[in-house]
Amino acid sequence: MTGRLTILGLGPFGPDQTTPEAATALNEADEVFGYATYLARVTPRAGQKLHASDNREEIDRARAALVAASQGHRVVVVSSGDPGVFAMASAVFEAIDTGEPAWRSLDVVVLPGVTAMLAAAARFGAPFGHDFCAINLSDNLKPWSLIEQRLAAAAGAGFAMALYNPVSKARPSQLTAAFRLLSSHLAPETLVMFALAVGDKAHEHLQVSTLREAPEQQADMRTIVLIGTASTRSIERPSGRPFIYTLRHAL
Repeated sequence: MTGRLTILGLGPFGPDQTTPEAATALNEADEVFGYATYLARVTPRAGQKLHASDNREEIDRARAALVAASQGHRVVVVSSGDPGVFAMASAVFEAIDTGEPAWRSLDVVVLPGVTAMLAAAARFGAPFGHDFCAINLSDNLKPWSLIEQRLAAAAGAGFAMALYNPVSKARPSQLTAAFRLLSSHLAPETLVMFALAVGDKAHEHLQVSTLREAPEQQADMRTIVLIGTASTRSIERPSGRPFIYTLRHAL
């Protein structure tokens, strides 16, 4: 097959967080597929086709992209952040695994991107200086009971955490439930960081709290919540916003 399918991440927000490699692939594509909100960040060149779809149509989007690539087109599938972190890379490979045998012969490339948890961590300093993990609080694709198990396991093992998709209109109380569960494993002074719209200069907002105070903070689907460990430290500064870092050695 002569087609090519590239799966890439645009970064959390804006062209400054899109890698040059991803920008080149986008410019060379004939057709670009993605969730409408993310695809709105792409400025098409002349002759380039954009295919927008709903957020919950990942497999259908992947299949449509694979069909286009199998027809000989240079295709890009976009995600926000990194395509392999709660994003489209997995959906594309699932579609290949369960789809047309010929799709396995396609030239498929995954390009790394700046995922939201790393962009958020960098804003605060170095909260992921030791072992850490990422947990998606959305129960659209897995039961809440499994999320609870993973939160408890991560807290019990001493991992710093990045919590993706903490709140939505359909799930207004799950972040509070997560804090309640974590409070049974972690000290109330454990540092908690909220990063809203990282990279969006007009809307970015950073807040440092503690697990005791965290339920009072506001969050939405554009917020990444970072949970520190017993080794996470705060360096107070005259500007008012501290540096947050986690020791590289375990206590």
